[in-house]
Amino acid sequence: MKAGEDLDQLCVNAIRCLTVDAVEAAKSGHPGAPMGLAPVGYTLWTRFLRHNPANPGWQGRDRFILSAGHASMLLYSLLYLTGYELPLDQIKQFRQLGSITPGHPEFGVTPGVEVTTGPLGQGVANAVGMALARELIGARFNQPGYELTDYFVYAICSDGDLMEGVASEACSLAGHLGLGRLILLYDDNRITIEGCTDLTFSEDVAGRFRSYGWNVLSVPDANDMDSVADAIAEARLDESRPSLLAIRSNIACGSPNLEGSEASHGAPLGPEEAVLTRQNLGWPANGGFFVPEETLYHMRKAVELGRLQEQEWNERFEAYSKDHPELASEWTRVLDRRLPDEWSDALPVFEAGMSVATRSASGKVLEAVAPVIWELIGGSADLGPSNVTTLKGYESVRRGDFSGRNIHYGVREHCMGSVMNGMARHGGIIPYGGTFLIFSDYMRPAIRLAALMKLRVVYVFTHDSLGVGEDGPTHQPIEQLASLRAIPGLTVIRPADANETVEAWRVALEREGPTALILSRQGLPVLDRNGFAPAERLARGAYVLAEDEKARITLAASGSEVALALDARETLARDGITARIVDMPSWELFDEQDESYRLEVFPPGMKTLAIEAGVSLGWHKYVGRDGAIISVDRFGVSAPGPQALAHLGFTVENVVASAAALLD
Repeated sequence: MKAGEDLDQLCVNAIRCLTVDAVEAAKSGHPGAPMGLAPVGYTLWTRFLRHNPANPGWQGRDRFILSAGHASMLLYSLLYLTGYELPLDQIKQFRQLGSITPGHPEFGVTPGVEVTTGPLGQGVANAVGMALARELIGARFNQPGYELTDYFVYAICSDGDLMEGVASEACSLAGHLGLGRLILLYDDNRITIEGCTDLTFSEDVAGRFRSYGWNVLSVPDANDMDSVADAIAEARLDESRPSLLAIRSNIACGSPNLEGSEASHGAPLGPEEAVLTRQNLGWPANGGFFVPEETLYHMRKAVELGRLQEQEWNERFEAYSKDHPELASEWTRVLDRRLPDEWSDALPVFEAGMSVATRSASGKVLEAVAPVIWELIGGSADLGPSNVTTLKGYESVRRGDFSGRNIHYGVREHCMGSVMNGMARHGGIIPYGGTFLIFSDYMRPAIRLAALMKLRVVYVFTHDSLGVGEDGPTHQPIEQLASLRAIPGLTVIRPADANETVEAWRVALEREGPTALILSRQGLPVLDRNGFAPAERLARGAYVLAEDEKARITLAASGSEVALALDARETLARDGITARIVDMPSWELFDEQDESYRLEVFPPGMKTLAIEAGVSLGWHKYVGRDGAIISVDRFGVSAPGPQALAHLGFTVENVVASAAALLD
């Protein structure tokens, strides 16, 4: 073995032993995959990855995603060894409260972690989103002699990742679009928690990816670092297709008794096996998080190399700025997440008395702001005409031409959600995606991660209630609103009319974190605000739409049920019962308001009747013990929308009767 090879092996063994020590100290974790992948991670990070440990967010960097997030100690070891702001003391605190080395990588917690991973398949789809964003940004900004997006997106995935449907959806889309500079390193270690993958996973993975349109390469032995490097280098040459590198590895490589065993997947090796493993790798038997000085000296050359690489890119951008000042200014704006000045001047205003479905109003907003906010790019999971998410006058994003603004995700809701997360994390894009509210269930894991990462993505969920009508209970969302409201960090907005929809978009574009717009299929009256509160108050989550100092009861509603509450108010007045109306489009926005405002909207001592065409879960917080709820705590029915609503109690007569009963 040559001197250089000795040093390489020393560094690989340092990754393996750091993993063993951290998992043993934590008494939990996943040592097997990091030990098997150590030579792959080391080769990628020292021979290819363009990154700057001193500035992890540098825009010209390569992106690296550990989709197999359970192998987090591989990433933490690489970050520590190459000089990121991740001290050894934090490795020693692996998986402990308050550390920056959580059990699975979390964006915003650990410097150098691009996305939060752990739920398998998500990182693969995030990588596809980043690769797509790279193409979209490049089509907008790259100029002859100035390629600002000449970086790669790398991801390491596992057998488990490739079993998940979201990975299949996303990789199918990536192949269809020909996303070059996307390189997926597949850890083919043939082990899952339950045993060998032969139990469940016998497909031809390479053949599947070839059918997707990927470039597929094979590396028979992960420990052959030159072969790993050759495969990466070859993959980098094919810029017209994404590449899959199928790399055979041995889980827990270096462990005398557990190498190749499922027992090493999700549990410490154990004190005795840890000692044997360290001895087998030439390490001190007692561990102690030992790292040879030669390893640190060699791997921390990444700090100076990264500084020089960033300097070169910055000099290129400086020259670009002189030759293309307007584009450079726009690049800086979108990457800084700033909206254009006075962008909201483009927002439409709807005249009172019209009947407009809020999905249609949303489409008008997109049409109005698209020329102003270039970075607002999105589409639908094959429901563009129904969601009204297609930007008129703009081309579709397609293979070889990423200058368009309309993304066709196909019938791939989960993929859409996860790809949008990758686009948002890449930066420079505000992604939106549409589907029916009922199908938000298909993308819930991605929505949850968007909320966890505080990503600015916008979900356009249409066909929001029993008003869907004849498609019946399979397509009528009942529990989805409550389910989405249960996700911390997700802002859910169900506007009552077209002008509230405009304000909902304003909130979504200006707010940090993901926003779900819940929109109607059926036409809703544009409210006459003369004498009522303005639509701008939507930003407070709930507001008194119609007040009366003699009011005996509050009718609270969201979305299409606000118009129903207003109609019921008029009938109640004729019966001698004065009611006030609370329009409540967003619980999350309302809960952020101060207590005095919240008590003003729902004054103590006044009875409240809530009206919403969904399950009652959650409304009790606002109506109190003395209130009541008109809701749908069952599945819907197949019938024309108005009949379905009436059949389940959403009529003026039922609201009036319920209000009167509440006051008795």
